[in-house]
Amino acid sequence: MSKIRQFLIINQKKIEILQKGEAGTPIIILTGMGCSFDEWYEVTESLSKTNRVIMFHRPGLGTSEIRDEVRNTQTVVNELSKMIQLLEISEPVILVGHSYCGLNVQHFVKEYPKKVAGIVLVDSTSVDLKDLDDLDLPVLNEGSTDEFWMEKCHAYSQMKSEELSKVIEPTLTEKQKLLPNDIQQRLINFQINPSLYKAMHSEISNWKKDGDIIKKLVCYPDIPLIVICRDKEHNIQLGTMDGLPESELRLFEEKWQELIMNQVNLTSNSKFIIAKEASHSIHFDRPDIIVQSIKEINSIFN
Repeated sequence: MSKIRQFLIINQKKIEILQKGEAGTPIIILTGMGCSFDEWYEVTESLSKTNRVIMFHRPGLGTSEIRDEVRNTQTVVNELSKMIQLLEISEPVILVGHSYCGLNVQHFVKEYPKKVAGIVLVDSTSVDLKDLDDLDLPVLNEGSTDEFWMEKCHAYSQMKSEELSKVIEPTLTEKQKLLPNDIQQRLINFQINPSLYKAMHSEISNWKKDGDIIKKLVCYPDIPLIVICRDKEHNIQLGTMDGLPESELRLFEEKWQELIMNQVNLTSNSKFIIAKEASHSIHFDRPDIIVQSIKEINSIFN
């Protein structure tokens, strides 16, 4: 198996799957909110040389179908469990969760501890994300609250792709422009899919409740865990270059890093890494750190 894009039927919906490689401990990577698995091209190309790598687009993302179901971490946990069953994966997997999907990974491992060999959390959303709301950030919060994004996502979800294209004017970052041409086009199409914003609206409306639910579940299993955090000072510098107040940026980034560091306490077999010169998009800025962390987890079992 070199690379396979396919669909699985999960809960009567077509779910888009990407598989690369065929040997070694299976690695399942879950992307952040509003992110395509195509963004992880460099990471998956490297890992697939030694391991079977699996990614999927949650309903609403890419060409995965979405209906009117609630999009929360429990829903993703159920879908992931079903996907593992349909792909006939019998051995424990390495789970990688970026951003919002770090919540999904934390939820999954508590419900299915025997299905997980190890975990890598990549700048993962915290179960205590509500703590960020207590910060005094009048400038940063302007146009970035959950309520603002839910309203925007709802509006976008009602549009046609052609209208969305005119409103959003989708572009690619300089790093995305280095990806193969077919992937670049898929990333453009990904941004102008109304279903994406339907999914995001539901995910945003539930993620704080999800955090509380995850905290109340049974204890985290004592399995290998690597927690990767973005570079606080680098992100403060990027924000000031955009004209944002350094005092608010520092307050936010210090709290974010504190919440990330707390994830190390989930297990006694854990490690904390700061991805130097990386933004939240560590898979673009420092894919080498993600690859090395996953290989470190993998080496424990091989």
